[in-house]
Amino acid sequence: MKSNIVKDILADITKILNPHIPRAPREAQLLLMNFLKVDELWLLTNQNIEIQNTQELYKMTERRSKNEPLEYITNSVSFYSEEFYIANGALIPRPETEILIDEVIKNIPKKNTKLTIAEVGVGSGIISIMLALKFPNAKIIAVDISQDAIEIAKINIKKFGLQERIELRLGSLLEPIDESIDYLVSNPPYIEYGAKLESNLDYEPQNALFGGEIGDEIIKELLDEVLNRKIKFFSCEIGYDQKDRIALYLKDTKIKSLKFYKDLANFDRGFTLRL
Repeated sequence: MKSNIVKDILADITKILNPHIPRAPREAQLLLMNFLKVDELWLLTNQNIEIQNTQELYKMTERRSKNEPLEYITNSVSFYSEEFYIANGALIPRPETEILIDEVIKNIPKKNTKLTIAEVGVGSGIISIMLALKFPNAKIIAVDISQDAIEIAKINIKKFGLQERIELRLGSLLEPIDESIDYLVSNPPYIEYGAKLESNLDYEPQNALFGGEIGDEIIKELLDEVLNRKIKFFSCEIGYDQKDRIALYLKDTKIKSLKFYKDLANFDRGFTLRL
């Protein structure tokens, strides 16, 4: 018979995770904290407390043992020092996307500027939300091709009280936006079809990962839109091996500047285009 004491449950779910998950002891703690809705201090100081009805906890543990991302199981992800709701209809935010937000901040030095920012591929809403918090006078129009992603973004936008500041639209690329855009930002799909990915990515929406036969097709479509619509700024995340192809694509166009940036692992990770 299984013990219902906290320390014994922790040991048991750690044992279940151990063959499959590198940080099994820590992830066992995170699962239990999420299940009990407690913080780490409570967990450390209540090791001998008895808890009941742990069936759901063991279901969560079983899901994680099959390499389903922890964020989808707990419906929580940390990004830019904030906590967001996440579910498997939207891509899990990565730390390197914080650099994309930093790039936008760098290019809009006056925080009270009135401007219209468009985001293509809103996902969970994290980029639009952080930009709305950073730029209080910005109007933000966020587009996604997935209704599931739109619904997840709505939850996060409501959590931060930004329903009046961020407008969500369902559609492809900039098709749903007729308004003039001052700044376009995107973390689009940029992986090539057929690329071998880690198994945990099987749980994430594939239309948010794969960008075409080569991978950069959607980025190039966005570049065409920027040039045709004369959008002054465009900051975009890219794959680590796409810098040269993007620079070549823009070689004969009239642009003011094209600056690439790297992620924390020193890989090329994105660019800002200025017309």
